[in-house]
Amino acid sequence: MLRLKRILITVAVLFVTNGVSAQQAVAADSMKIAYAKANTAAEKVEALDLLSRTMMNVDLKEADEYGKQLITIAEESRDRKLMVKAYMSNGTRCSYFAGVKDYTTRSIGYYEKALAIAKQNRMDDETGGAFLKLSAVYLSIPDKDKALSYAGQAASIISTLKNDSLKAESSNSFGHVYLNRNDKIMALRHYLSALRIAEEIKNVSLIRNCYLYLSTFYTGIEDYDKAIDYYMMAHKKLDEMKDKNVPFQRAIDINNIGKLYAYKNSHDIAISYFQRSLAMADSLKFSTLKIPAYLSLLNQYLRVDQPQQALEYFNSSSGNELKNHLGKFGFSGAIDQAYAVIYTELNKYDSSLYYFNKSAAYFENNSNETVKMHYYAQLGTLYKKTGEYEKSIALYLKVKDIAERTGQLESAERAAKHLDTLYNKTGNFQQASLFNSVYYQYKDSLEKLNKEKELAQVEAADEQYRQDKLEQEVAEKKRRKNNIQYMAITIGIAALFLMLVVLGMLKVSANSIRLIGFFTFIMFFEFIFLIFKKNIYSVTQGEPWKDLAFMIALAAILVPLHHWLEHRVIKFLTSHNRLTASGQTLISKVFVRKKATEQKSKT
Repeated sequence: MLRLKRILITVAVLFVTNGVSAQQAVAADSMKIAYAKANTAAEKVEALDLLSRTMMNVDLKEADEYGKQLITIAEESRDRKLMVKAYMSNGTRCSYFAGVKDYTTRSIGYYEKALAIAKQNRMDDETGGAFLKLSAVYLSIPDKDKALSYAGQAASIISTLKNDSLKAESSNSFGHVYLNRNDKIMALRHYLSALRIAEEIKNVSLIRNCYLYLSTFYTGIEDYDKAIDYYMMAHKKLDEMKDKNVPFQRAIDINNIGKLYAYKNSHDIAISYFQRSLAMADSLKFSTLKIPAYLSLLNQYLRVDQPQQALEYFNSSSGNELKNHLGKFGFSGAIDQAYAVIYTELNKYDSSLYYFNKSAAYFENNSNETVKMHYYAQLGTLYKKTGEYEKSIALYLKVKDIAERTGQLESAERAAKHLDTLYNKTGNFQQASLFNSVYYQYKDSLEKLNKEKELAQVEAADEQYRQDKLEQEVAEKKRRKNNIQYMAITIGIAALFLMLVVLGMLKVSANSIRLIGFFTFIMFFEFIFLIFKKNIYSVTQGEPWKDLAFMIALAAILVPLHHWLEHRVIKFLTSHNRLTASGQTLISKVFVRKKATEQKSKT
C-alpha cells in the first residue's frame, strides 16, 4: 500500500503548497475591485501579484491572464524593481504546480528573466532572492546539483548584504539541498543557523518557517515526536501574525499535524486532526481548503491496508468533491491512477489496467520524473501480478534509471529487488544474479545512510542540548543581573529612609523633609509593586484579566497605605520641631560630656 500512498501524498503536498499562498480565494472579488481602483503602476503590480497567485487555486486560466497583465504593466512602467517583482511573482505562481512539467519549465523561465534584470541593474537583494527561488524549483525536479549551485551563488551575494532575512532564507535553502542530498547533519546545522537569525531579528513569519523546516527535517529522520513539537510551535506563531490568511493556514496546519501523527501510527489522533481540518474549512466556507484533508483521510485507509474502504471513500460525496477539484485543475490523470492502484490491490486487474491505460498520456506528457517514476512502478506491479513479466521488467528498468539519475536510492533499491525476482521468474538467472548484486549494493548504501541518520539524531539531540544550555546561561546571567539591581534598589531605599530620619534630627526646613519623604515613599511602594508584578505570573499565567484584577486589588491596599504612612511619618518628623529639638539636645549632651571629660583630665 506504500506505493499508492506515495502517489496521493505527492498530490496532497502540491495542493497544500498552492493553498499557502492562495488561501484568500474567498476574497478574489475584493482583490479584483482593488485592482480596478489602482492608479499607479506600483499599485497595479501589487494588486495583480496577489490576485494572479490567488487565482491559481480558483481558476488557472484567469490566473494566467492576470499574470500576463502583471508583466505587461511592469514592463511598460520601465521600473526595474517592478519588472523583477512581476517575473518573480509569475515564477512563484507556476511553482505551486511543481509536479507538472510545463509549470516547472515556466517557473524556471520567469525566475531566469527576473534574475537577468536584477543582475543587469546591480540589484543585489533581488539577485540573491532569484537564485534562492531557482534553487528551490530545481530541487523539486529534482536536479540536486543545480539546486546546490544556485544556493551557493545566492549565498555568495547575500553574505555581502545587510539583509538578515535573506541570510536566514539562504541558510534554509542550503538546509533543503543538503537534506535532499542525504547529508542530514549539514542540513540541521543550516536550519538551526536560519532559526537563530530569525529569532535575533524577531521576524515572526520567518521563525514560523524555520520551525516548519525543522519539523520536516525530523520527519525525514523519523523522529516524529520532535517533528510534531516543531510543527506545534510553528502553529502557535500564527497567534502573533495579523495576515488575513491566518484562519486558512490554521486549517492546513491541523491537517499536516494529523499527517505527522499518522506517520507515528497514532491513527485515531490523526483522523481527529483531519476531521478538525475539514470542520475548520467548512466554518470558513472555503471548499478548496477541504482538499488536503480529503486526501489525508483517503491516505489513511491505505496506510492501514483497507483498499475497499479507500474505494468506497473515493466514490463517496467527499471523494467526488475531491475528484471534481482535481479534474478542474487538470489532474484527471491522478484520479485514474488512484483508481488503478486501488483496483490492483483489490486484485481487479482488468479494471486496474483500464485506468492505467487511461492515465498513461497524462503521466508521459505532463509529469516530472519523480511522479512518472511512481507511475511506472505501480504499472510494473500490476504486470507482475498478472504474470506479464517482460512488461513489468521494462517498467522497473525505467524506475531504476530515473531513481539513479535523481538520487532516490530507496526507489532504486526497490526496483533492483523487483528486477531480481522478475528475471528469476523468466528463467534469466544471469540477469537475476546481476540485479541481486545491485540490490545488495543499494541496501548497503542505505544502511550506511541509516547509520548517518542515527548520527544525525545524535547530532540533533546534542545541538538541542547546546541550544537549551545557551538559553539557560542567558537566563541565569539575566537573573544575576536583576538580583544585583534589586539589591542596589533595596540599599538605596534604606539609605533614603536613614537620610530622612537624620534630616528630621537636624535644622532642616519642613519643605525639604516633605520633598525627600515624597520621593522616598514613592520609591518604596513602587518597588513593592514591582516585586509583586514580577511574581504573579505563577498565579495569573499572563492572562490580562487576571493581571488587571490582581493589580487593582494590590493598588486598593497599597495606595491608601502609602498615603497614610507617608502623611504620618512626615508629620511626625516636621511637627513642633520635635526631632529638631531632640537633635539639639543630643548634640548638647555630647558636648557636655566632652567638656566634663576635658575638665576631669585637667584636674
